[in-house]
Amino acid sequence: MMLPDFEAWAIFASVVEHRSFSSAAQALGTSKATVSKAISRLEARLGATLFHRTSRRLTLTESGTALAERAARILAEARDAEEMARDANSTPTGRVRLAAPMTFGLSRVAPAVADFLALYPGIEIDLTLSDASTDIVAEGIDVALRIADLPDSSLRARRLAPVALHLVAAPAYLEKHGRPEHPADLAHHACLAYTNVTRPYVWQFRRGQEEVVIRPSGPMCTDNGEAMLPALRAGLGLTRLPDFIVDKDLANGTLVRVLEDWEETGIALHLLTPPGTLRPARVEALIEFLTERFRHRAARA
Repeated sequence: MMLPDFEAWAIFASVVEHRSFSSAAQALGTSKATVSKAISRLEARLGATLFHRTSRRLTLTESGTALAERAARILAEARDAEEMARDANSTPTGRVRLAAPMTFGLSRVAPAVADFLALYPGIEIDLTLSDASTDIVAEGIDVALRIADLPDSSLRARRLAPVALHLVAAPAYLEKHGRPEHPADLAHHACLAYTNVTRPYVWQFRRGQEEVVIRPSGPMCTDNGEAMLPALRAGLGLTRLPDFIVDKDLANGTLVRVLEDWEETGIALHLLTPPGTLRPARVEALIEFLTERFRHRAARA
């Protein structure tokens, strides 16, 4: 049985990552000719062209696109295996790339990172805050925190804690437009919508055996929950937001809960990592720290 050409697969992954033969060669510490020969060797072995090449542009073919993620995994697994061996008897060191949602990242993850760095001074954290659903394999993210009802994927996901959702509005809005008594009443109200979702955006409510699903509509939609707060406080509508965004407004009475006798189908905080079981000690250290920090208590700092 002929063994896979692991070197060629790794070089292919590097070319995809750096988007050029020259940049990949520089990153790998080899020559452009070596990179080109490895790609040609892999293409001959696969019987498929991996790149469209012109004098100015390098793009993946359909076959190349289909194989790029697997190549990235092969390279990542090899790197992780070597780093695990080196780290086995040493203090974790090096850089870890961490991604988290914007608002939760600022209020909860950033303080956690500061505490983690105090415990592990040899580790560097590259923290990316965005509400976009980052492709953590393509972006080279080691650990990602996501607050969502996760769709099926090849990523490894660990559910850390539930995140409560509250339907909220300003008292002034309710005085002017009335208080909904049933989720169906929301069809006649100004609902602010969150757009950064992978599935059709709906609100689900349950009371006993009764379940109601509505599709909110109103004067504003945004991909960041905290961006809704000024409009909410001004009495321009109502919306459903997680507790870590509205807890202070609920405490001081700027916002109040609506339909409190209805259970709102919640979401959860998940910790995601790329496929595979081999991870450097520094990544394992961060995973265990975040798991302990946020397990069962995502809303609290």
